[in-house]
Amino acid sequence: MFNLHDKVALVTGGNGGIGLAMAQALARAGAAVAVVGRNPDKLAAAKRQLAEAGGSVRTYAVDVCDEAAVAGLMAQVAADFGRIDILVNNAGINIRKPVQDLSLAEWHQVMDSNLTSAFLCSRAAYPHLKLRGGKVINIGSMTSIFGASFAPAYSASKGGIVQFTRATATAWAADQIQVNAVLPGWIDTDLTKRARVDVDGLHDRVLQRTPAARWGRPDDLGGVAVFLASAASDFVTGTAIPVDGGYSVQA
Repeated sequence: MFNLHDKVALVTGGNGGIGLAMAQALARAGAAVAVVGRNPDKLAAAKRQLAEAGGSVRTYAVDVCDEAAVAGLMAQVAADFGRIDILVNNAGINIRKPVQDLSLAEWHQVMDSNLTSAFLCSRAAYPHLKLRGGKVINIGSMTSIFGASFAPAYSASKGGIVQFTRATATAWAADQIQVNAVLPGWIDTDLTKRARVDVDGLHDRVLQRTPAARWGRPDDLGGVAVFLASAASDFVTGTAIPVDGGYSVQA
């Protein structure tokens, strides 16, 4: 049920952090993986790491906020691998400022990177996914559930990811495409390392609230990625699954 041999997974933002960990887990489960990012050095490093996990891997330097570039990406991946079965919409950024200090350009930058990119990639992947049925995994956040005064644009984009997931799941169910979201808790990545510098007391507050009493690791997301990408989740769609060490169940 968890075998991904003969499947092709496309992971945006797959050259680091959670995206790379998910790509590695999918590769270990047998999938061929297309990794999308903007930083050529990080893409090259990710390709080396994924090669160690086995299977076929290709990297693509593409801006997933660019409509034409995304359309070209899907066509190229389909040509290179022969199919697209799994899409992981993980690309995203954060700009930490309170509402009153956030510029319109910064708002659009975060919303486009986090939410519009998921729309563009999902829409462009749809003709490929519906050929055999497929899987879409959208990456949300704890801020999909909770407010974050220091990240209004990020929070809005991740809340949007959950509603976009539900709408797409409903629209594409007849095509045998399951669409789900993953809501990572506080995971130790480059993004959250900066957050611990920018947000006073964040580290201690996370540990106090998390029953697992630790920050998550990127590879903590691997199992849920394989589940949602595999036949094991064929009757699971429109969900938003926290992977947070229990953070979201605390009062």
